[in-house]
This record gives sequence, C-alpha cells and structure tokens, in this order.
Amino acid sequence: MTRKIVLRAAVPGEIPALLALWARAAKGTSITDDAAGVAALLARDPDCLIVAAAADDPATPLGTVIAGWDGWRCHLYRLAVDPGHRRRGIGAALLAAAEERFVALGGRRADAMVLDDNALGHRTWQAAGYRPEPQWSRWVKPLGGEHA
Repeated sequence: MTRKIVLRAAVPGEIPALLALWARAAKGTSITDDAAGVAALLARDPDCLIVAAAADDPATPLGTVIAGWDGWRCHLYRLAVDPGHRRRGIGAALLAAAEERFVALGGRRADAMVLDDNALGHRTWQAAGYRPEPQWSRWVKPLGGEHA
C-alpha cells in the first residue's frame, strides 16, 4: 500500500534527521552538510528546504530538495529520497513543489547540481525534464580555509 505523502518546509529541530537522510540517500557530501550549514540555510530562507514525509508520520523525513532562490536564479540541491521509499513519486512531488515555488517567486529557469558519476541522479533529473548543458562547468573555491 502506498502511503500518502505531505510536503512541508524543514524546521531547525529536524536538522539531525535531515543530515542522516542525506547520509543514507544522497550521493556525495558537501562542506555544508553539517548542522551549522543547514541551520544557516533555514535562517536565511525558511521555505527553501522542502521535506516529504508520510501523512501518518509527518515528523520523519522521507525525502528532501533544496529550492534555492537568490532573487535572480533558481538552484536545486539535495534532491534525496530514502532508499526504502524510492519509486513512489516522492522525488517527482518534491521537484514539482520546488518548481512551483520558483514560479511563484518569479523564477524563469531552474538548474540542478548533479554529480557526473551519479547515474541514478542523471536518470531522475532527465525524467523530470532537466538536461545537462555541456558548455558550462562548475568552478568552486572553498572559503574560510575549508576544503571541498
């Protein structure tokens, strides 16, 4: 039986559960995958981290997506669904909610950060209508002495 899913904004008290979900479900880690980084994200934009949970257990995150809006561009990060709950439409529902958020904020195009060796991620993003743009490369510089 498929459980009904609810989507909601993340709250600071569940940061440890979100980090645990990402450790189980997401490919790769980031220097911002820590409690302080997620807390700063939620403090700056409380609605950007969308959580999927079962309606009968809304406190337990089953999936996430970060729908970041900087006032000009729409960025998607940390689309992750618990491995035991995949292939049930949770990822698609999270992406639809993120895209609705972007449209309401005035966004015109969304981009997603996807690791080159994440085959599952490539299939997910492609099924949702996203395509890589080979003419672009991501250039990064860790700040404050941190290492990527």
